[in-house]
Amino acid sequence: MAKPVQVPPFDRGDALESLASEQFDVLVVGGGITGAGVALDAATRGLRTALVERDDFASGTSSKSSKLVHGGLRYLQQREVGLVYEGLAERQVALRNAPHLVRVLPFLIPVLTKDGVISRRLARALGGALWMYDLTGGLRIGKRHRRVSADQAVAHMQTLRADRVAGGYLYYDANTDDARLTLALCRTAAAHGAVVTNYSGVTSLRKNGDGRVRGAHVQADGNEVEVRADVVVNAAGVWTDDVRALDEPTHPHSIRPAKGIHITVPWGKVRNDIAVVVPVAKDRRSVFVVPWGDLTYVGTTDTDYEGPLDDPECTPDDVAYLLRALNAVIGEPVAEGDVLGTWAGLRPLLRTASNDRTADLSRRHAVRRSDSGLVTVTGGKLTTYRRMAADTVDEVDALLGKRRRCRTKRTKLLGAEGYETPPDTNEPSRHVHLAHRYGTEAVLVEALVDDDPALGEPLVPGLPYLKAEAVHAVRREMARTLDDVLTRRTRARLLARDDSAAAADDVAALVGRELGWDDAERARQVKEYRAAVAAERDAAELPETALESSLGT
Repeated sequence: MAKPVQVPPFDRGDALESLASEQFDVLVVGGGITGAGVALDAATRGLRTALVERDDFASGTSSKSSKLVHGGLRYLQQREVGLVYEGLAERQVALRNAPHLVRVLPFLIPVLTKDGVISRRLARALGGALWMYDLTGGLRIGKRHRRVSADQAVAHMQTLRADRVAGGYLYYDANTDDARLTLALCRTAAAHGAVVTNYSGVTSLRKNGDGRVRGAHVQADGNEVEVRADVVVNAAGVWTDDVRALDEPTHPHSIRPAKGIHITVPWGKVRNDIAVVVPVAKDRRSVFVVPWGDLTYVGTTDTDYEGPLDDPECTPDDVAYLLRALNAVIGEPVAEGDVLGTWAGLRPLLRTASNDRTADLSRRHAVRRSDSGLVTVTGGKLTTYRRMAADTVDEVDALLGKRRRCRTKRTKLLGAEGYETPPDTNEPSRHVHLAHRYGTEAVLVEALVDDDPALGEPLVPGLPYLKAEAVHAVRREMARTLDDVLTRRTRARLLARDDSAAAADDVAALVGRELGWDDAERARQVKEYRAAVAAERDAAELPETALESSLGT
């Protein structure tokens, strides 16, 4: 593995000083996948760029997705061929520019019988859709779909009810750790000269005498910073309308949030060596069953959401829905007590006049400019973040009277230059684990362990993360809280929330030494983290009736 020549700065203190003292071409509001993509695109075009995030990077939807980089097979059913083509083209860009974070993943679609009868119409439709997927761009991955026998299908997911499996189809897409991809974009933007900071929320927009938006007032660490910028981009995801309200107090609601939840269960309960697409009876939808180390996650739901945008909950009905879908196709039911983690995210779908289900709404994006010059990007999905960013920065350039070429098609993210995929091993390997999370920057984490072997111990018992990764998160990835480390820099909370809460004291002691926490602050961080985990667990617990339904009893 090649050693990185230089580690670019990613220091929050320096960023806050620059925000207050410099004039920017563009200020990006929002540190999710879209905002991070906009910052990178703008910086690589030569624009003096700043990005501010109210909470932590990817703390909203961008850490709570299905973690798939794909065209979206189901969008073909909705005749969104252009969207699928765009998604598959962007999948290839992501595989090339971030091979350590985005990897090819095989998918199985089992063909199931009902009362021993195969729906030939359904089987033909599946085959036709997969041919269309390949021809729309799926073949770019270097593999085409193929039909597999019933025995081959069951071999890929050993818990499938063999008496209901008539065969299956194998096709290929990709997956990623969404939070780490977002962080890599932020750090790469900073490496190209952007000023990037978290925990810096916009309180108002700055306007000149003509009423044109020329920056923003930002609250950070109890201080207000006036940020001067020629153009402001609103990339706040489901909070987009909140930012628009600072510019247009009477603006219409443009976002229709759709909630999607996922659950994690022990891999041994499912035993799938690849991702599996499971149909949901009577709902015209499917859910993904995806292996993740020693665990498997299942999702997602797709429902209208009208509650608070911060920290949407996984409800008992949400969990029961996913367990019911999974248990309908496997031999030994997965119980609610087997659920080790849950997460809920809100998709920022474009509101339309239609009353269609959120699952049937388009995932296309839109870029709009207000009369005062605020540029807002809405809609879209994880896979197409780069295309969304390019369209947004094109609009910024139009406002600035410039025309610069987008350069992100071939801009490698930090950790990708010189990266070589490590060979697969039968046993878990620290080298492979770190390579898949940091790419060529894995040597920085390894160096911490070399200096202090105690940092090679597990951060959370039972999970692959090292104590060195928490130290690295603080020193080089702008982690500021215990939750930053356990939920986004690592994914401990998603994979094993109760184990992560049990380890919170030890992790806080490690992180606190880096951040200079006193005993009171360390205790506060642990208390808040454990309270959040407890609330998440309690909200998702199934009542007895829902539990029986999910088990098929």
